[in-house]
Amino acid sequence: MLRPMADAAIFDVAVIGGGVVGAAVARGLLGAGLSACILDEGDIAHRASRGNFALVWVQSKGLGMARYGAWTRASSDAWAAFAADLEAETGIDVAHRRPGGFNLCLSEQELETRRGALVRMHNQPGWIPYDWEVLDRAALAREFPDLGPEVVGGLFCPLDGHVNSLRLFRALHASFKAGGGAYRPEWPVTRIAPLSAGGFRIETPRGVVEAGKVVLAAGIANARLAPMVGLAAPVRPQRGQILVTEKAAPFLHYPIVTLRQTDEGSVMMGDSAEEAGLDERIGLGVLSVMAERAVRMFPRIAALNVVRTWAALRVMSQDGFPIYDQSEAAPGAFIATCHSGVTLAAAHGRLLAPMIARGALDADLAPFSARRFDVPQTA
Repeated sequence: MLRPMADAAIFDVAVIGGGVVGAAVARGLLGAGLSACILDEGDIAHRASRGNFALVWVQSKGLGMARYGAWTRASSDAWAAFAADLEAETGIDVAHRRPGGFNLCLSEQELETRRGALVRMHNQPGWIPYDWEVLDRAALAREFPDLGPEVVGGLFCPLDGHVNSLRLFRALHASFKAGGGAYRPEWPVTRIAPLSAGGFRIETPRGVVEAGKVVLAAGIANARLAPMVGLAAPVRPQRGQILVTEKAAPFLHYPIVTLRQTDEGSVMMGDSAEEAGLDERIGLGVLSVMAERAVRMFPRIAALNVVRTWAALRVMSQDGFPIYDQSEAAPGAFIATCHSGVTLAAAHGRLLAPMIARGALDADLAPFSARRFDVPQTA
């Protein structure tokens, strides 16, 4: 048991970062019986959680790392119970639906490219197979009566779904607070110092916290924080832009990888990946290309008014896969960073958090260690 210094509050675990990743982990740690706090930059943070597309997506995740495919599927499988628990605890329906998801293609070449990528992914050593299929235009038209004439075919996976991400964010924080967690917004972390007796002293401009364990879930800021506890987080920001229309009568009953209709009726379009540093500005050129592609898929979208646009920053590692790690130099320090915080929220809360509570990550998370980026020096 840590003995707090006079100026410090004390917890079993401190989670740095209050986005979807941090909140899901922190809630799971409370469920494991630990006292927990979240230290968060607040609204000044480059928070991917405020700008995501809200898919719970499986079908295209894992090319290049079979373990990521299994991890993503495990989270998708856990999502229904995860959402039900959140609603029971907070009264907030996060509108999780899992009808399956589509990837629509506007040319035969595009269809073949996407089909080939899925074939290669499912042929990887160690891959756990799941159902998916290629549909021609006639089959798609039976599911989407308003389909545009340029759509030639698509891919379908029954494991895909989506949620209301803003409600998810609110529900995670409401559940954390109801469970006795301490949320401290506008407490940006400036220093993490391992203590000689074990645990960590975490300094912010607003005060000091001590904790037996620390979890870095601060997104892009993990690159700065990780070396303080002997870890590495080679992550960068990647800008994505989104368009949202006025509410419309339901016509998209399945999520599409770049297009979805929310439970409230708005249509969301998101289809960009830009290397723009920390620049969160929108660009009309990118937005117009996204809108044009959406209209080609479903011409009726052209009649809808756009009511909001925004850009947000994904948290991307060098290979695009998550980083989960624990420190050898500072035992009790963990890191969790990814660009699919909504898809992986159930796994973070129900699978990852119990590992952290026990004090060690399971061996099957080893492929996610940042050590995979170490390149041996040539003689």
